[in-house]
Amino acid sequence: MALSLSFRRFLYHSRGSREFSNVGFIGLGQMGSRMAKNILKKGHKLTVFDVNKFAVTKLCESGATSAESAAEVSQTSEIIITMLPSNKHVLDCYTGEKGILSFAKKNTLLIDSSTIDPSVSETVSQEAEKKNMRFIDGPVSGGVNAAENGTLTFMVGGLRNNFDDAKSIFEAMGSRIVHCGEKVGMGQAAKLCNNMLLAISMIGTAEAFNLGQKLGLDSKVLAEIVNSSSGRCWASEVYNPVPGLIPNVPSSNNYQGGFGTTLMAKDLGLAQDIASRSKTPILLGSLAHQIYLAVISKGFADKDFSVIYQFLKDDKKT
Repeated sequence: MALSLSFRRFLYHSRGSREFSNVGFIGLGQMGSRMAKNILKKGHKLTVFDVNKFAVTKLCESGATSAESAAEVSQTSEIIITMLPSNKHVLDCYTGEKGILSFAKKNTLLIDSSTIDPSVSETVSQEAEKKNMRFIDGPVSGGVNAAENGTLTFMVGGLRNNFDDAKSIFEAMGSRIVHCGEKVGMGQAAKLCNNMLLAISMIGTAEAFNLGQKLGLDSKVLAEIVNSSSGRCWASEVYNPVPGLIPNVPSSNNYQGGFGTTLMAKDLGLAQDIASRSKTPILLGSLAHQIYLAVISKGFADKDFSVIYQFLKDDKKT
């Protein structure tokens, strides 16, 4: 006999993700504001907080409820997502005197989508467990456009049942959700490895296209060759650093938007830290970190990380 629609929904949610009536979101920057807006689009009741009052006001115009602090968000939410800039911001938001862990209810599901050191995620998870709360790390990949379109990739570390419970929320913000392991911090590990490789490939792509340009080779011709040959990569095909080759990417908009060089340098620094702790050589990763610090020192801090092409092109030493 065919199952009723309501019973099928019950089976789905009892076996997989669950629905949350009250969702909290803390951290409404370039990424967080777009992620939060997609949660609203899926019909969830959303309470938001950020130190930037304008960002809060914009979300409230879309239907969110504002809170005056992280503590206020915690008091009314069954699940809380944070999207914050650094290790310190995450620790303060969760474990500070007026942080989430001091005010959230028991069994609240906590998701941190910041990109931070995996050891910080583990610390927050341990503190959350002491207060009978559940924590998973879920950093993202895809950039501002994917955040806008709800097509982010989430890399999630933590217990499988917590991952399953959170899946409906992840699916409101992303199109690919990957469980990276039962241990909290595995999402961060995956994100940092990915971003290290991204930085290395972007530098290599920029160097190749800069060399081609110096030799008189048309960049469009080189792009056709590279993208149909063994040098093909995401940086060359989807996010090329040469202005004008691909529309709607930062390089064709004076390197505005996208993923900033400061954030890339931060992630490479985190990769360096965890590599040192695990005694793992990352020769190109370490060099990429130094290169992006040099890019920042030349005044490109607020530009997208693909500005490495302009840095190489303009550097008098090259």
